[in-house]
Amino acid sequence: MKTKRLTIEEDLNKAFHIRKAVFVEEQGVPLADEFDEFDNLNGQCEHILVYYEEKPVGTGRVRWVDEFGKLERICILDTYRKLGIGKVIITALEEIAQERGAKKVKLHGQTQAEGFYKKLGYQTSSSVFIEDGIPHYLMTKELLSR
Repeated sequence: MKTKRLTIEEDLNKAFHIRKAVFVEEQGVPLADEFDEFDNLNGQCEHILVYYEEKPVGTGRVRWVDEFGKLERICILDTYRKLGIGKVIITALEEIAQERGAKKVKLHGQTQAEGFYKKLGYQTSSSVFIEDGIPHYLMTKELLSR
């Protein structure tokens, strides 16, 4: 597995392809809701791709909101789940957040992924809320000092 920070539009389009397959086609999120003003390479957030056997199969981004690094748009193509790619994505995004000075990270985790995030040290910090028709929790984590 290889992780790549995105710096060119061609790679960003690969991430968009994964997000469209997972969130729009698989989970039914409206296309207009999936992509936003942070989907660019202008420094408001950092995007990554994870490659498995040289194929881009997972993506995520981290954005800076107050004192938090906010992990967003984390997804993996269906046939590549359960291979440890999710942990690779989260770890890479947390490292980027730390590099940028974040002491804490947060994310909106789908309720079905709560156990996964808890194994990675996240705490559930809200009751269930609906985002794009899908139940989520706000989950937070203190980053350890380097």
